[in-house]
Amino acid sequence: MPPHDPTKPGDWKDLPKDQVARFDAALAPVLQRYPPDKKEAAMIPALRIGQEIFGHAGTAVQQLCAERLGTSPARAEEVATFYVMFHTHPTGKHLLEICTNVSCCLAGADRMFEQLKRRLGVENGGTTKDGRITLREVECLGSCGTAPAVLVDEKVMEERVSPQKLETILGGLQ
Repeated sequence: MPPHDPTKPGDWKDLPKDQVARFDAALAPVLQRYPPDKKEAAMIPALRIGQEIFGHAGTAVQQLCAERLGTSPARAEEVATFYVMFHTHPTGKHLLEICTNVSCCLAGADRMFEQLKRRLGVENGGTTKDGRITLREVECLGSCGTAPAVLVDEKVMEERVSPQKLETILGGLQ
């Protein structure tokens, strides 16, 4: 069987079997918290597990989640494309998310986002040619009092970001 290409939609049965087994093992304790006739309600945790294991929640991962939860692939797609925490395509080694909601824009985030797009040579949601950084504009990071805010790799929240601090953040992404 040829290796799975994550950039092309495919059937979940084309996903690496060892990763599917990891997915099933991680999903099993989650499903124990749901009544058997309501397991489709576990779509968010299932997609999160799938994204963690497969690197993104693309079409094949959505299909796998739908299959395991007894619902339609369309339902999985609805959830995966509604929430910004899910990535339906592979991302770069680092994910840089900048809030452009009202408070952050008033503090200059919109200008910094435009500066980042030019500097990295990408559009919103794009990945640098070297695959190092994916840049995404997000609606709100919940740091309105310490705006502007940037989230790095879904783990490190940077607040009161200035253009200089932004350069420091970029320099640290190796």
